[in-house]
This record gives sequence, structure tokens and C-alpha cells, in this order.
Amino acid sequence: MSNLMSHHVIENVIQYKMRGKVAYLGNLSTTSALQLTYVKPFDHPSGKGYQRPVDIKRCNDFAMYLSKGDNALFTPILLNAEAKWEFSTYDKTRPSYGRLICKEKASLMDGQHRLGGIKRYAQDTNSEINVPFLAFHFLDEDEEIQLFDTINTKAKGIGISLSRYLRRYSDDFSWIATELIVRSDSPFHYIGTITGKRSTGRHVTLQNLYKILEFMLKANHVANLSKDEKLMIVLVYFNAFKEHFNMEWLDYKEYRITHIVCLNALAMAGAVIFAKCVSEEKKQIDYKRMASYVKKLKAIDWSSYGPFKYIKGISGSRTLAAELVSQMLSE
Repeated sequence: MSNLMSHHVIENVIQYKMRGKVAYLGNLSTTSALQLTYVKPFDHPSGKGYQRPVDIKRCNDFAMYLSKGDNALFTPILLNAEAKWEFSTYDKTRPSYGRLICKEKASLMDGQHRLGGIKRYAQDTNSEINVPFLAFHFLDEDEEIQLFDTINTKAKGIGISLSRYLRRYSDDFSWIATELIVRSDSPFHYIGTITGKRSTGRHVTLQNLYKILEFMLKANHVANLSKDEKLMIVLVYFNAFKEHFNMEWLDYKEYRITHIVCLNALAMAGAVIFAKCVSEEKKQIDYKRMASYVKKLKAIDWSSYGPFKYIKGISGSRTLAAELVSQMLSE
């Protein structure tokens, strides 16, 4: 599994120590990276395997990411050379810079899907890219498993909400969702959180708002509006609800109107209202009509102990949305 047909040399490598462990930094061509690494599957007969099966979709997604060109940066893959790679310095005056002589393959600890995506990208484009790596000179099997476990369980991702925020200049919905939180004239300004971490009073995440926008802006002639126009109709619509049900909007504990299941329902109903208030030619948006629909809602009990106490999930949101639309469009 870890044998090589012949020794392989990696040039321009930096040797250093991490917490007492010798490690190497460098880069490999795509072909070399695939030839010089192997994976220890979780069901390996030795009982010392730990890697999960490859998710082909994640590999394909990474290959698609690489197709974006120079902006498609990625982190180094992590290897255990198992004392089978020997470092040789170029110059005694620079003892940390030299080449690695690889006698056997290194264990791939982290980067299985990156490497799978790189392989797919190389096959599709018939090209090679540099693959950065960090390799420990030697970790025993238990140390290797422990490090893998730490990387995949202790380290936390940034979260979907913060990820949306970071994409706000390249994705319209991310930009609109961000504006709905940061603008002082937005009904979500004091109840929204950009990072996704909820706290007292801030219970609507940026990702929640992103999903709401997906529900609301589906109709073709609405979806084709500019991002500024989309932001404005969403602001007008939700501000109408905040003004019409002001006490309920501000009291999360006693009322459910700003609970996610109900906000989703408002968004689903909004999709119907937007389709009527935005002309097919996109030449006119009837904001007054939009607000007048909301004012038709008279007999809605948003109390946490009322009829919506047990409403849950998307199916519950759809049921509530149908009731809202029925009242708003009534003559």
C-alpha cells in the first residue's frame, strides 16, 4: 500500500520543528501528490485505520472550485512521512532548506477530498497544479489517529452565517441578508446576528435571512430585479409587519412572529404578494399595495401560548403561509 516503485525527490523544502516534532513544508505537482500518498481506511485489518470513505460530491465540488482560477486558494494537505522521507540540506549554512528523498509513500491525514478534487480537475483540464503540503517526519499510529480526531472534531468551522457574510460582495442574497441586519431602518437590525451565534435578543441569523430570501424572491419577474430593488421590497414588506404587529415583533418570548417557523411563513406569503405588487415588465413596484395587504391581517394571534404554539418545520410554515395569503388577498 505504501511502497514506491522508485525513490522520489521533492525539491525546495523547508524543515522545521513543531512542538518538538520535525516537520516539512513544500509543494508537489498533482502527479507527485497522488503517487506519494496513501490513505488508511477506517476498516483497515490492522485496526489502526481511521479515514472515512471518500465523498465523490465533495471532490467534484472542490474540482469546480479550482476551475475559478487564481482565486481558488486552498490549505496544505497534512501528511505523516512515517520516517520514510529523508531530508538533505543544500548548504550547511542554511540547514533548514533542502530536498526530501521519499523512499515510501506518506500517510494522508487531512486533505483526502482536496486531493480527490485536484485529481478530478487535473483529469478534466489535462493540467498540473502545485499542491502545498505539511508533512511530519514521524508520528506513531496512535499519534496520527489522535491528530486526525482533533482536526475533525475539536476544530470548529466558521458557520454558514459568517460564510454568507464573507460572500456578500459576490452573492446578491448574501448582500441583501447582510443589509437586513446592518441597516438601522431594518426590522431585523436589533434581532439579527451576522456570525450565527444567537444571544438574548438576537435570535435571527444571517443564514435564516438567506433562506427567507430564497422563499420570497422566486417568481421570475421578481428574481430579475436588481439587488437594491430586492432589498427595498423585502424591507417594505417586513417593516409593514413590524409596524402592524409592533408589540409582537419586539417580544420574542411572548409572541412567535419572529420565530423562524413564522418568519418562513411570512416569507412564503411574501412571495405571493411580491408577484402581485411587482409588474411583469419590472417597470413598477407598488409599495403601498404591499403594505395594504399586510394591514388586512386582523385576527392573527401570535401568542406563544396561542394557536401557533405547536407549529413546526417547513410544513407548518406552509400551512401558516396559506392562511396569511387567504386573509391578505380577501376582498
